[in-house]
Amino acid sequence: MDADNRLVLTGTVVTTPAMSRSPAGVPHCEFALEHQSQQMEADFPRRAWCYVTVIASGHGIQPQTVNLTKGSVANVTGFISHHRTPNGVGKLVLHAQQIEMIA
Repeated sequence: MDADNRLVLTGTVVTTPAMSRSPAGVPHCEFALEHQSQQMEADFPRRAWCYVTVIASGHGIQPQTVNLTKGSVANVTGFISHHRTPNGVGKLVLHAQQIEMIA
């Protein structure tokens, strides 16, 4: 099934990016992004806030993660997917396909 799954989120990196490699040698960078904004809903302003884990995998995106630090502001584009934590809790994760540093 081919369906839309695209998310663009601007936020602050709130955890130190963790670099790792899979057994196959694929590089990964994982960090948490916090987003805060005001959005309009039903003609009323609404505060929007979320905290999401971001995973950037592969050699192509790694140069975009080199300068990420806790406190960086970034615009992340990618897709969301379900991940299960080691203790069995499910969560949505943003798989980054592009990371643009803002500040």
